[in-house]
Amino acid sequence: MNYNLTSRLGVCSWSLQPQTPSDLFRDLNATGLNHIIIALDPIRENPSWKNYATESERAGVRNVSAMFGTIGEDYSTLDSIRRTGGVVPDEHWETNWRNIQTNASLAKDLGIKLVMFHAGFLPHDEIDPAFAKLLDRLARIADYYGERDLEIAFETGQEDATTLSAFLTRLNRKNVFINFDPANLILYDKGDPIAALNTLAPWLRQTHIKDATKTKVTGTWGEEVVVGTGEVNWKAFFQTINQVGFDGWCFIEREAGAQRVADIRTARDFLTTL
Repeated sequence: MNYNLTSRLGVCSWSLQPQTPSDLFRDLNATGLNHIIIALDPIRENPSWKNYATESERAGVRNVSAMFGTIGEDYSTLDSIRRTGGVVPDEHWETNWRNIQTNASLAKDLGIKLVMFHAGFLPHDEIDPAFAKLLDRLARIADYYGERDLEIAFETGQEDATTLSAFLTRLNRKNVFINFDPANLILYDKGDPIAALNTLAPWLRQTHIKDATKTKVTGTWGEEVVVGTGEVNWKAFFQTINQVGFDGWCFIEREAGAQRVADIRTARDFLTTL
């Protein structure tokens, strides 16, 4: 494989569930990695994170990119996240929009170029009233970030690759990309991750390293598992990103289990022996 993974491998900060920057630095050090996607919400909301920029620099942590969440997201079922995810809910839009603008400033302060988030469920049919609403909101976000020389990346997940590709084409913004998460395609039961990766390659800017097994009950979640023990074909995954010319960052994400540091180390060791 031509892709130099070890020099482009990091961790999602939220996977370590830190309460303070010190927690993050301690656990990140234990993973053996020092590059991260940093969650912006704690910096915006929690006073204990207000000096994060200087503290992370002092700790030798490299903030490669960032992410933010939105208000009221409910992941308890596939139906609940379809209704509450991303910028879909009208009742939270104005507050989300204010937070999104603040997040742009935080990213600039950290010297970060790329900010990722879950856009929310994207309808496949343009005559769906939600399509125009989301197109308008996401164009507004893209333009605001673009005016500040920032890029945004939608997380893959709730829609299949064809739907997401069509939406991105319709949105038509040069600063909009995707963060490709192969496990999410399995968790949401939205098709083969490798086929999706090929479809979405023109927008590929960053990837998550996460693994999962498919649900046995249609309409319910799959199960996230330790990297290397699920249904993602990692050999094909890295062959494909080589073929499409991807040379960006891969970030290990672990959102389940009670031993996050150990699971991330297992993922790191698995990937570096491929």
